[in-house]
Order: sequence, then C-alpha cells, then structure tokens
Amino acid sequence: MTDTETGPAPAQMGRRERKKAATRQAIADAAMRLFLERGYDDVGIREIADAADVSTTTLFKHFPVKEALVFDEDADQEARLLAAVRERPQGQSIPAALREHALRYRIPAADGDARFTAFADLVNNSPALRDYLQGMWLRHSAALAQVIAEESGLSEADPACTALAHFTLEAPRAARGHDDPRQAITRAFDLLESGWHTLDPLLGDLPR
Repeated sequence: MTDTETGPAPAQMGRRERKKAATRQAIADAAMRLFLERGYDDVGIREIADAADVSTTTLFKHFPVKEALVFDEDADQEARLLAAVRERPQGQSIPAALREHALRYRIPAADGDARFTAFADLVNNSPALRDYLQGMWLRHSAALAQVIAEESGLSEADPACTALAHFTLEAPRAARGHDDPRQAITRAFDLLESGWHTLDPLLGDLPR
C-alpha cells in the first residue's frame, strides 16, 4: 500500500503461477476492502475467504497470519529495496541509490493520497498491525544492512551499515509531515550521503 509503482515487469509466468498470483491478489483485495469498511479487528478470516471465493485453507496457504493480509506486498517491497543497492548504476553511491528508491516508491504514496491515509489509519488503530509493521520494519532493516555490508566491503557487524539501513527506512516516514516531502527526503539523504563519505578511507576503491 505504500508503494506507487510495481517496478520492472516480472518474467512471464506460466498458467499455474498466474492463477496462484490472481488468487492471492483476490484474497488481499477482499481483505483490504473489508478491513477499510469495518475495521481490522471486526473482520474474520472466514468472511475474507468467502468474499474472495476461496477456502480458509487456501487463504492460509497464501497468508499464514491475518496481519499478512494487510501487508501483502511485504516481500516485493523488500526485494525492491535490496535491488536498489545491488543493481545501482556504476559510480552511484549506496545512499544515492537508496534516495532514488525512496523518492520513487515511498514518498509519492503519502503525498495527498487518500488510500494511503486510510491505510495508515487502519494500521494505527490496531495494536496487532502496529506490532506486525514493526517486525516487518526490523526484518527489512536487517536485510538491507546485510546488503549494504556486502556491497561496501564492510563487516556485517559494522554499525555504519546498520545505521544507514535504519535511517534509510525511517527518513521517508519522518518526511511525511513536511509541506514538501520530496524536498525533505532529499535533504535527509544528503545528510546520510555526507556521513557515508566519511568512511572513504575504509571503503577505498570499493563501491560505496
């Protein structure tokens, strides 16, 4: 719900994969519609399954826990985040690549988008969803820190990698209250870039 683009078109799927993807999307769409209409806590799993015309067994094959129905793009979002670092153009720094990712995927959705406001309200009004979101945030942060370490040549235990990952995920959220979120996120990443360049003696000629 926070991403506004789907990224590069995936490799063409076979009929079975397309059917599975369509079923998963139908379940997620039905769940979100019911959650937004009545609230997360007042909608049951069986109701969602019935609305998507699937069995509860099928639902749980795609979404092992109820909270995952709200964050159905979790894996795709993490994949795009990591790809921003791994697939950045030659000569582009890691903070610059992450800035471009944030501007492309995370800021526009929050800028006057009624769907984003409704989604944010849904999450904020449910302790279960807030807890799940925090766990997702931690998983993404850990995965990003590992990739930053791999790409920079620093140790996985280096706090610089953890800090950059942490602030990369936090900066777009902090920018949402500003009149110009895009300018705010750019300024935040300028600061991150300056700090990252202080590691130059350690990074040497490795990609930064």
